[in-house]
Amino acid sequence: MLMTSAEAAKYLRKLKEELASLENRENQSRQFTISVGEKEEDLRPAYDYAACRDAMLALEEKIRRVKHALNVFNCGTEVPGFAMTVDQMLVYLPQLTARKNKLALMKDVLPRTRVTRYNSNLVEYTLINYDPEQVTADYEAAADELARAQNALDILNTTLRFEVDA
Repeated sequence: MLMTSAEAAKYLRKLKEELASLENRENQSRQFTISVGEKEEDLRPAYDYAACRDAMLALEEKIRRVKHALNVFNCGTEVPGFAMTVDQMLVYLPQLTARKNKLALMKDVLPRTRVTRYNSNLVEYTLINYDPEQVTADYEAAADELARAQNALDILNTTLRFEVDA
């Protein structure tokens, strides 16, 4: 079946939720407790080990196939406007975010800040050791690049289809 990356991610989430639900139901029914005098067969929950195992194995196989197709797509598809594949972009985005966050902190620091120390008559100042205009320009560039990269990846993830054997 043909899917976009966004559709594949949603399908993966659905498969994982189904697997978790099946595991939860198995955990609740694979053993049970009775009191002395109660009839075991009256209280035995419905549970078929082989059927449960087979259903979980089938879901795990589907998850592997979808993840593989998604990984192949990510490794082999270049993001338009960037000289990198989707998997590289998925590394680049957190790098850009970290850079932008660091620059956001730096650009808001006052050039000179008085340091107050308890039990001291010394007057000290902390001074920045960089050009605040350059930091602000770099911040703006990083913010713009991050938005451009996120938009390019969003468009790709919602428009380009690939084959998933699910």
